[in-house]
Amino acid sequence: MRYLFTCVGGPGHLNPLLPISRAVADAGHSVLWAASDSLGGLVERAGYAFHRLGPPADRSPRERKPLIPPSPELCEWEVRENFARKATRARLPLVRPLVADRRPDVVVCDEFDFAAMIAAEERGIPWAIVLVTAAGGLIRPDVVGEPLAEIRRECGLPADPELTAPGRHLVLSPFPPGFRAPDTWRHDTEHAVRPPLPAVARPAEPLVYFTLGTEFGLESGDLFERVLAGLREVPADVLVTVGREIDPAVFGPQPAHIRVERYVPQDEVLARCTAVVSHGGSGTVMGALTHGLPHLVIPLGADQLTNAERCVALGAGLALDAVTATPEQVGKAVSRLLAEPAHRLAAERLRAELAALPGPGHAADLLVRLGRPADGAAVRISPSDTSEAKGADVSGT
Repeated sequence: MRYLFTCVGGPGHLNPLLPISRAVADAGHSVLWAASDSLGGLVERAGYAFHRLGPPADRSPRERKPLIPPSPELCEWEVRENFARKATRARLPLVRPLVADRRPDVVVCDEFDFAAMIAAEERGIPWAIVLVTAAGGLIRPDVVGEPLAEIRRECGLPADPELTAPGRHLVLSPFPPGFRAPDTWRHDTEHAVRPPLPAVARPAEPLVYFTLGTEFGLESGDLFERVLAGLREVPADVLVTVGREIDPAVFGPQPAHIRVERYVPQDEVLARCTAVVSHGGSGTVMGALTHGLPHLVIPLGADQLTNAERCVALGAGLALDAVTATPEQVGKAVSRLLAEPAHRLAAERLRAELAALPGPGHAADLLVRLGRPADGAAVRISPSDTSEAKGADVSGT
């Protein structure tokens, strides 16, 4: 069978889909990835054929920008205008010919890639979406319904006032069900699956990892400086990554226990960590949880506000306001994470919740079923229609 995997956005939208595409490929099926040029290297290093959507990426240096105070209203505006309206319109002319030419049996995309869903629907091809926001809450009829209704009318597709189309066939959620926000918009085709779980080995000496992600670090104002100042007083070694476009030298000399780098593979860092400080992007939050690590979240926008709320509500972390956080507050919060075991235990409970889920192989089985309907009709796979056997695929890969 032929599978087309797509995502819109950056690595945070790509990474949750990669283990699922690997399971599909390992099951003997053909996998083609299509995404923006900036993701091509990541996809090809993972071993997949890659189709570039759109022009080559602009690789000119970018400047650091002031911090814009995050708010739920701003996050919803960005999802509505940048993803549902702008990106969908821009990507439809790119995805349509690819779907027509390659004729995949199934299209698999991230939850924000509405163009891929529409292109599949126009061709009568089943699609599955993979959730990429850990807590959820941003894809709702009141947020994206209006622009999607407009685009569907232009495409000659039926109205979808209840926003059922994205989850019409299958939704895969690589997150602990308990971490999802209680009021998150859900489809009845949602299946929780386990991402790859690394082995956990606690370091002999405490190590704190601090990152603001691949995109938001450039839009964080003086937050790097404030957090670095707070980490000076923390009784632990500290590893900081600032991104490839920021020179660590701009932060000046640091104490011996603080190391500042442009980039270190996150999985390698987290395997040696005791606690994490970050902006709360879903990739970093899930990375911390798969290692059972407590988290200080300082959200800057997007899904990070809700992720921070869930970390605090579940006891797996603490949160500070990015605009007002002082070095003293940062130092005290991180010291609490290191000294109080309750936060680590809460994070470990969420890791155990993940470990109990069926793994990527189960997701591949569902995708095969989606592409091979028994009666030739479109398939709608709800959890009640499957055994969801948790004994299947418990290898941790």
